[in-house]
Amino acid sequence: MIKTNTSFMRRDALRHLGGLALIAGAAGRALAQGATSKPIRIISAYGAGLGPDGTVRMLAEKLSSQTGQPVVVDARPGGNGLVAINALKQAPADGYTLLFVSNAHLTINPHLFSSPTYKVDAFLEPVSTTYRAPFYIAVAAGSPFRSLAQMVAQAKADPGRLMYSVPYIGSPPHLGGALLEHLTGTKMLAIPYKDAQLMTSVMTGEVDFTIGTLGSLAPLVKGGKLRLLAIAQPTRSRVEPDVPTAEESGGPKELVVQSWVGLVALKGAPADVLRRVNEEVRRALASPEITERYVAAGYSPAGSTPAEFAQLIKQDDKFYADLIKRIGMKTE
Repeated sequence: MIKTNTSFMRRDALRHLGGLALIAGAAGRALAQGATSKPIRIISAYGAGLGPDGTVRMLAEKLSSQTGQPVVVDARPGGNGLVAINALKQAPADGYTLLFVSNAHLTINPHLFSSPTYKVDAFLEPVSTTYRAPFYIAVAAGSPFRSLAQMVAQAKADPGRLMYSVPYIGSPPHLGGALLEHLTGTKMLAIPYKDAQLMTSVMTGEVDFTIGTLGSLAPLVKGGKLRLLAIAQPTRSRVEPDVPTAEESGGPKELVVQSWVGLVALKGAPADVLRRVNEEVRRALASPEITERYVAAGYSPAGSTPAEFAQLIKQDDKFYADLIKRIGMKTE
């Protein structure tokens, strides 16, 4: 049964966000003086029922209460994020329309797809990250696999038979699975599923495992439907200290995969509007209310300055460019 160590997670979140609460007074005064006088629209690349959808709606609710302005979440899933990205491109560059996307859309897709429509860095402006999360490998509660070593051994004994569910081809979980195959010299099949079917396929035995964040997996682990086999990072999580690392579970230590999600705007948006929106987003993410709600959902909030977000995008872009080249993945 999953053990949610909320005190550790809350401590990590607050330490990561140290000092952000100090901006609250100034940001609140600026908004009270009419600095943000228009409703905010957040276009989300995620459909209902997925973990990120819940976090953006929590954030929108908090932003609305802080600013006194409506904050609307406009869900536009599909097309590996292109539906949401195109919706932003059609909006005015006024800073009040934001796009809620992940590293998949900003630093992975540009290296997977040759189409210029995926080259988003030329027209997007970083605003703030919202959270980061490591990935876990999960199996059905009744799965015969008790370790990553057992699963890899089965994959080697029966090439191409083990299957894992992914949200779409080229997603971070898919890259995590492809990296596992590459590092272990095995062949497995990635099967894309939509929304809730992603987890249902594991629980019913249609596929053998999945890779996801704790926010997506925790409710089903708590409910006894799934079991966490390993975490794809070098050290154990303070939130789930009983879940071994990939290396401890008999897998490769190089299996490291994470997700982060953030808000971006169109280039050309007024700098003063983006600055104040950033302040409000960071203020919301630093609040005890959001911290508690994110932690309860399995996420650790992580706001940033635009410069910090830009640096993260740059680092992640290089990481995935190298990874995709190394494993030889390309999607047309």
